[in-house]
Amino acid sequence: MPIEKVGVVGCGLMGSGIGQVAAQAGCQVTVREVSAELVDKGLKSIEKNLQRLVEKGALTAAQSGEVRGRLRGTTSLDDLRGCDLVIEAIIEQLPAKQELYGALDAICPKPTIFASNTSSISITEMAIVTQRPDRFLGLHFFNPVPVMKLVEVIRTIATDPKVFDEIVKFAERLGKTPVRTSDRTGFIVNRLLVPYLLDAVRALEEGVASIEDLDNSMKLGCGHPMGPLTLLDFVGLDTTYYIANVMFDEFREKRFAPPPLLKRMVLAGWNGRKAGRGFYDYSDPKNPKPMQLG
Repeated sequence: MPIEKVGVVGCGLMGSGIGQVAAQAGCQVTVREVSAELVDKGLKSIEKNLQRLVEKGALTAAQSGEVRGRLRGTTSLDDLRGCDLVIEAIIEQLPAKQELYGALDAICPKPTIFASNTSSISITEMAIVTQRPDRFLGLHFFNPVPVMKLVEVIRTIATDPKVFDEIVKFAERLGKTPVRTSDRTGFIVNRLLVPYLLDAVRALEEGVASIEDLDNSMKLGCGHPMGPLTLLDFVGLDTTYYIANVMFDEFREKRFAPPPLLKRMVLAGWNGRKAGRGFYDYSDPKNPKPMQLG
């Protein structure tokens, strides 16, 4: 059956974006958060994004109203009972995800498909707490969801091939370009990206070049939109540190091991742009300055 009713658990940066693109694709969307305040915050974020699209001429005011009309918020998991697909976009911690899926499995009927937006956690480890491992897979969007075209669709050894194909079609319906991959930690993008980012930190540690010169080398020499240290600040040093540890635990390869400098910066709370400092000082957000880390 085609996917028409979508539930999204988590209405933060990623969840609100997923809810928005699903509603824009014509789905009836229910977003669930743990409090009414977080529901309101997420829905207001979507409304602001829709208003920007109207101002740019990408949507008419009437179309924006129709999209908003297909969205509703809730604090109750029970309201996801009738969904064809439930996408989880909560905190990147396995116990929290397993607890959620155990509860959802008891609520949702057997045909409901479960998909996790995780960027690094094993899909299989989440699926095993449910009675539907054949209808469980990964659906990893990228930030900001309404803008970024890529979606990783991740199958486990237990995922039904028909379910996998259905979710690939669903991703295309959202206007995304799906890439197919299997349940190996890091999937495609982080499997390639994380060692690159960690190597940039190691190069800085070893005195290969300054923060600015490392970033400019990759921007101007390789055509990247931003250098690796700027990208680390954008993603969040704590986020990258967490993902790197998950990948190192899986593969036990040095290229996935977080460098000591990254660990020290995370311990100090220098987590990048969101914290006001990382490899750059964001006291003046329009003109960030390289930090002195020696």
